[in-house]
Amino acid sequence: MTNSDNSLRSSRSNVTMATLPKTAVPAGIADPVESARAELKAALAAIEVKGNFPRRIDKASKRAVGKARAFADRNPAAATAASVALAAVVGGAVWVIARALSR
Repeated sequence: MTNSDNSLRSSRSNVTMATLPKTAVPAGIADPVESARAELKAALAAIEVKGNFPRRIDKASKRAVGKARAFADRNPAAATAASVALAAVVGGAVWVIARALSR
């Protein structure tokens, strides 16, 4: 079964693949070959989820942006102060690195 066949029912079990997470193995598979295929598919999906760093970074940055926007909506003065402080820290770090490299 491929990823595009998630909505198809397994011939040996009455569990649909669409109701389970991508990394789960359905219970009740009696055939050892089908069980091994389901375990391999789940293991490969788990490796893909854990190993796909660009996707994980994208999701984490979207969460951070959402939290920052919610914080700015609740407390605009603190958000402005945090932005100025962050800019000062980044500017200071760039200055220190540039000075160290120029010596």
